[in-house]
Amino acid sequence: MQYQKTDEYCEETLPGLMASYKEALKLLGEDPEREGLIKTPERVAKAMQFLTQGYKQDAHAIIDSAKFHEPVSEMIVVKDIEIYSLCEHHLLPFIGRAHVAYIPNGWITGLSKIARVVDVFSRRLQVQERLTVQIKDAIKETLNPIGVAVVIEAKHLCMMMRGVQKQNSVTTTSAFDGEFQKNSTRSEFLKLISAKLG
Repeated sequence: MQYQKTDEYCEETLPGLMASYKEALKLLGEDPEREGLIKTPERVAKAMQFLTQGYKQDAHAIIDSAKFHEPVSEMIVVKDIEIYSLCEHHLLPFIGRAHVAYIPNGWITGLSKIARVVDVFSRRLQVQERLTVQIKDAIKETLNPIGVAVVIEAKHLCMMMRGVQKQNSVTTTSAFDGEFQKNSTRSEFLKLISAKLG
């Protein structure tokens, strides 16, 4: 049986993106017609469509698709959610982890939906500060919980590969709402995301 790869791309915008990347290769001093680069404009165009697919997704709809009434009032934490995003200033990746918690107010959502919400906003051109707040706001607006907390830790290739070229710097951002604005609740959350199981 022959291998067949299936991907979904926006056929309307693909030709324009490909032409732009082909022109960019020329402007950088490359020959886009040489063997190793012939398919590069198409590959990059498709990669960028994939890396920015969050623009076509609705975080609220994702949470609503698995929203359940539950009389739970304890903190729910999903930690170490991988993040792969693009810095909007240089279109270079930043990579890290998100830690998300909420305290239900009668409604919960599927745990995988929390990770998908992180993906919706990280698969856009971003700054880490805005990404953190967008995740918090989507959960707050859809579930109306007693509190929401989001912490993101990430390494930015725009700092590592260019500019100051600091290889070991990690940027941490946080957003807290409701009950998590209290020191005791926030401290419990931070302790939970720092703990190692086992």
